[in-house]
Amino acid sequence: MDKVTQTSLSVSLATGLYGISFGALATAAGLELLPTMLLSLLMFSGASQFALVGVFASGGTALAAILSAWLMGIRNSFYALRLRSEIAPRGVMRLLAAQFTIDESNAVHAAQSDQKSAVRGFWLTGVGIYLLWNLATLAGALAGSALGSVEAWGLDAAAAAAFLGLLWPMLKGKLVLALVACGVGVALTPAFGSGTAILLTALVALVPRLVRS
Repeated sequence: MDKVTQTSLSVSLATGLYGISFGALATAAGLELLPTMLLSLLMFSGASQFALVGVFASGGTALAAILSAWLMGIRNSFYALRLRSEIAPRGVMRLLAAQFTIDESNAVHAAQSDQKSAVRGFWLTGVGIYLLWNLATLAGALAGSALGSVEAWGLDAAAAAAFLGLLWPMLKGKLVLALVACGVGVALTPAFGSGTAILLTALVALVPRLVRS
């Protein structure tokens, strides 16, 4: 098994299994099995799904839930702007590429040293996570509260660790900027919520360019 396949499978496993948590939380928030599965099958954006369910669980309105999910998922549109020209999907593959454009598939793509490996990494990771995420969502929804705290199993940490492992090589020479961005994100989250805070944190990357200009 080559390195690209190994990376894609490991990221898919670490991230996909976290879908158990979403399935369990969704049913605990009052969603039935069908809408829970449709969220994973059609929305397929973990952060957006958790945001939507979180708003419902706290008694929020449908509009608030939709806006929260949108704010968390809008970053995928920025990934798509870059990936479209590099992957160059055609026909129905464009729809599939849009569906599989998430944090992890983008990160695996960016971590490769050549174009062929990057494209393979994108598709393997996207398909792998999609399959495992939906199977895990089904398992979590069916098991419900019987699973207990999914965080106690370490699945949330596994997904975060896998993503950080992909990003780490790309932080060479940018570690200070990354730490500042993290600090800004943490500081803004209580006031703006995680979705808006992430978008505002992205502006930190523009500061060095503005200073040099």
